[in-house]
Amino acid sequence: MDESIRKYMKVGLVHFMAYPNTINGEGPILETLKKVALDEYFEVVEVTWIKDKEVRNKAKKIIETSHMELTYAGMPRLLITKQNINSLNEQERLQALSNLKEGIDEAYELGALDFAFLSGQYLEELKEDTYQVLVKSTKELCAYAKSKGTMKVALEVFDYDIDKCSLIGPVELAKRYAEEICQEYDNFGLMVDLSHLPQLRETAEESLIPVQEYIIHAHMGNTVVKDKACSAYGDTHPRFGFPGSENDVEQLVAYLRVLLSIGFLNKENRPIVSLEVKPFGDDDPDLIVANAKRVLNLAWDKV
Repeated sequence: MDESIRKYMKVGLVHFMAYPNTINGEGPILETLKKVALDEYFEVVEVTWIKDKEVRNKAKKIIETSHMELTYAGMPRLLITKQNINSLNEQERLQALSNLKEGIDEAYELGALDFAFLSGQYLEELKEDTYQVLVKSTKELCAYAKSKGTMKVALEVFDYDIDKCSLIGPVELAKRYAEEICQEYDNFGLMVDLSHLPQLRETAEESLIPVQEYIIHAHMGNTVVKDKACSAYGDTHPRFGFPGSENDVEQLVAYLRVLLSIGFLNKENRPIVSLEVKPFGDDDPDLIVANAKRVLNLAWDKV
């Protein structure tokens, strides 16, 4: 692609993955957030819960001062607390729902553009019942977010049998789910992720085209799925080109081409497309970010 990547997307970075010692809502949030804000490559930063209100206020100031935008990922709130938004136990479902509503409050406080979450685990024999509970919870989240403002709500599509083992899930069910929610709520959409495609055993075309009208947010990352003995196996988001992994420049090219072909990447309403990479072992987080930027530049040249 000869034109600038900035004409077609807002490039973001998932902050708490690049700097995982902040994923619990504590740690060097401000120091690492400032690093991202100082890097003009990124227009958007994706954060998760920030437990201290004073730190949240300072984080918001960093974003505003640096002329960045921000989105909020509610996934760690569920994964770390082991809560399930589609639990068939009503008390457990309500706990997860309350947790995410608190996240929506935080997201509005920070001025986030959207709020993301994920579906929980399920039993195959109770899959339909679990699906109906997820629909109920999602509608409650969308209604809550809508009552407070214009922020979008996005469900991120994860694997269903490798790591997170989330209900949503395979593209057929993701499409059914998005169609049902969007019939009632216009503030909902799907988040897709390059790193999850090999885990779903779907190509970019198979995974994205059927749900193209519902995609509102995209991630770019890597995964290891061939070798279960590898300590990076699963949804660990190692650097691009990691030994034995699935994604590097060519796979990112294919992903971006599909996103462009379906009109998600466009000049009129530039979407957020964020790099999601995580240090593995003794990797330096800053070098992992540099790797991701370099791979995206190389891929964009080939789109």
